[in-house]
Amino acid sequence: MPRPNPRLVMKFGGTSVRDLARIRNAAEKVRAEVERGYDVAVVVSAMAGETNKLVGWVREASAGPEGGAAFYDAREYDAVVAAGEQVTSGLMALTLQQIGVPARSWQGWQAPLRTNAAHGAARIEAIDTDALDRKFEEGLHAVIAGFQGIGPDGRIATLGRGGSDTSAVAFAAALGAERCDIYTDVDGVYTTDPRMEPRARRLDRISYEEMLELASLGAKVLQTRSVELAMRYRVRLRVLSSFEEGPGTLVCDEDEIGEDSMESRVVSGVAFQRDEAKVTLLGVEDRPGVAAAIFGPLAEAGVNVDMIVQNISEDGRTDMTFSTSEDDLPKALKALETARETIGMREIVSDRDVAKVSVVGIGMRSHAGVAQKMFAALAREGVNIKVITTSEIKVSVLIDRKYLELAVRALHDAFGLHAA
Repeated sequence: MPRPNPRLVMKFGGTSVRDLARIRNAAEKVRAEVERGYDVAVVVSAMAGETNKLVGWVREASAGPEGGAAFYDAREYDAVVAAGEQVTSGLMALTLQQIGVPARSWQGWQAPLRTNAAHGAARIEAIDTDALDRKFEEGLHAVIAGFQGIGPDGRIATLGRGGSDTSAVAFAAALGAERCDIYTDVDGVYTTDPRMEPRARRLDRISYEEMLELASLGAKVLQTRSVELAMRYRVRLRVLSSFEEGPGTLVCDEDEIGEDSMESRVVSGVAFQRDEAKVTLLGVEDRPGVAAAIFGPLAEAGVNVDMIVQNISEDGRTDMTFSTSEDDLPKALKALETARETIGMREIVSDRDVAKVSVVGIGMRSHAGVAQKMFAALAREGVNIKVITTSEIKVSVLIDRKYLELAVRALHDAFGLHAA
């Protein structure tokens, strides 16, 4: 029996399939990999702008009387917004056929990719690859609509933000692919956003853990869920540009990075989130259960809390500070006011003019002094630190938003990230 071909998943984002010209460009990249001997599964997003247009139609169709708030059926929402990827997958399959690559489109429910019942933000539960395996054996390549699957009710379910990246990684794991290539409008993962620091450098390789921290701390290249999935199933990811030739950045195990590289690279990148808010609860009763009384209502209100700091207790009371996104601030303040008596606090103070800056690197595990170096660099620029949190491979600080660009450049320079 002949040995099966190695498998490769190639994912193209919305900007990479914006129009037919870009779909043809992507199809040529697929053909090149087919000619190298791969069985290819292509995962596509909707054409740029299409999902937003479909979401707008859902909201308009569901709006209440006289333009009131829209309350829509999540199952019908999924039926509409999944259409964007369906169109792209069909167009990509047709384009591949025209250039001599035998291909067939697959919707998420046809594969099938099975999800839970959370329409609009579904989680992947399983992928049955039997049908895809048979088509690969017949020499047919697959074009799969990303962002979607089938729920337990038999209806289309979408995966929420970043769903196409997550779909691609999940299919790579299920198919036993050699790698999952993510094609986008940047040519890899950089030490920071090049628009903020022009001297930012593309990384050849980065560990899953570093990429996960960078993604969760504001880096926009890969969605957090897709990196989590890749790390869990050890799917090697490569971030590439659809529009430029180049090696991109490989996201992989620490073992593939090499000990010498890890030793020389204490910090791999500087991440930032601009639209942060800080909330401080003054005069909180210092008693067992008070933290649950604060963060329980916030969780119920759907507020994502990040940095948390509690001051030393004095006279039976303490201050509690946390950060959240600026968008979540109104929900947070409302939830806290509702729970004021249960919490037992004197005052709530908020600041919506802050930003978070973080340095990330697996080299921190074996090198002391990273935090001190970070704080010294910010102090030299007159940047005051409001909140600090740390983990094994990252240090994050909350600062005044007006100093964000200055802080990012100072830290990038302090850790020599622009060096070759």
